[in-house]
Amino acid sequence: MFTFTPLMAGSLSSSVQQGSGAMQIEIRKGLALYPGTFNAVIAPEKEIIAAINSNTDLQRFLFLYISGNYSRILSGINRQSKNFDVRRGFTAHQLFTILREAGYTVVFIEHDPSLFDGAFEMLEPIANALKELARESLVILYTPLADRTFSALARKADHYLEIVPTEENKYPIRTSRLMRQCGLRPNGQTTLEVS
Repeated sequence: MFTFTPLMAGSLSSSVQQGSGAMQIEIRKGLALYPGTFNAVIAPEKEIIAAINSNTDLQRFLFLYISGNYSRILSGINRQSKNFDVRRGFTAHQLFTILREAGYTVVFIEHDPSLFDGAFEMLEPIANALKELARESLVILYTPLADRTFSALARKADHYLEIVPTEENKYPIRTSRLMRQCGLRPNGQTTLEVS
């Protein structure tokens, strides 16, 4: 069973743990994403753009933004930091190479399902590369809408978050219909408690 945590508007913030110098991204009070974790995130584009742009502490850390053949959100992200790098993978093999070479504090991957057209054999190696990269970095695999390739990559995620605004409650907890339909469960996933 999955438990998803809602994101409050503008609440993605970065802070340094006292005395450790380690970076964390707090999604909501009491729930933070840390280096050493692989996080699969489904959220509206405007929410993720606002979260990245409002997090000024991210400028202090090496941040790698990876996109595929196209990006829905890159043009909205404030990229004035000298620590913000952008790489594009036009094929699944290029994405795999980028992940294997990455040495950043934060690695943000905007999922592009077109990279896997005719390259489904790369899903497992890329999922493994994301998990391996998360040993030293905070890894965020992002999509505004889950598909089968995203769900296959997210199987290795430590956390799986879905942020869905509605009229009644801007950010309710909701399970992913695609995940339920496919019977998918990320390996090693930690259930996130919501208070």
